[in-house]
Amino acid sequence: MKYLKQIGCAAVLALSTQAQASILMSDWVFNPTGGGFAGGQAVNEYLDVNGNAFIELAPAGATSFTFKEHAVFNLVQADSNGTLFPMAFPGGNITATLEAVGKGDFGGAFRFESGTLRMYHNPTNGQYGSRAGYFGANLGIQIAEFNILLGGGGKVNANGSPLNNGQVSVHAQAAAGSLKAGYFFNGHGVDLSTQPMFAFAFTNANTLGSPRSTLVKEVACEFGGFTGRGCNGKTYKNVDRQHFFISGNGQFKLAEVPEPGSVALFGIALAGIGALRRRVQAA
Repeated sequence: MKYLKQIGCAAVLALSTQAQASILMSDWVFNPTGGGFAGGQAVNEYLDVNGNAFIELAPAGATSFTFKEHAVFNLVQADSNGTLFPMAFPGGNITATLEAVGKGDFGGAFRFESGTLRMYHNPTNGQYGSRAGYFGANLGIQIAEFNILLGGGGKVNANGSPLNNGQVSVHAQAAAGSLKAGYFFNGHGVDLSTQPMFAFAFTNANTLGSPRSTLVKEVACEFGGFTGRGCNGKTYKNVDRQHFFISGNGQFKLAEVPEPGSVALFGIALAGIGALRRRVQAA
């Protein structure tokens, strides 16, 4: 019986690994100008992301909380290769905004439940970090929109803040047509705007103790609708278990959505393993 249980666990692990490996993309192409595959930049694995987020917590009992997050990001290069996206093209920034909600436990973990991630081709060089739009992050042409999926998240301390240098992950999906044509391609030149896509973002989060006034006014007050300190003439201050800013840098990855048949086979295999486990337990 123990041997059969081991077979079942091994099969689950193998299927999960194969499913993940089959959809993660490598050697894709991103064209920051929207000019098509031929003029794009080869991406081995990910786009680099850096930015800031404003988090608001609402205690839900003695140990748990709900949260909402408003974040802004800048994307400047791929694969940490030091080759910045060209600034000479009309529109020198690729930026993003995130609105998300979720739940967590103080001194434990949190997870996202829903939200929206939007990416933009900014029309003017150097506007990220300014007072244009939301910190300059939502200007120009929207080139992608992803719906945040249930899951992801990370670990938090007793005050609800992400652990210093702790990894935070976001899982999202874009429907076919939610990516603008001319920007995202697979290695064979197929424009990814024609198909649904997954996205995975990973950032190393750190609490930002003294956010600049522009960041407070643009992200907390304007984007997040916050009305507390920093938005009412007083100097902003993070408050444990209530609201705070974090900074982060990380990676943005794309993944292909498996074919419906592959998903069905994966589900059937898991169901079969579950039946095997029940028979083993009954024996």
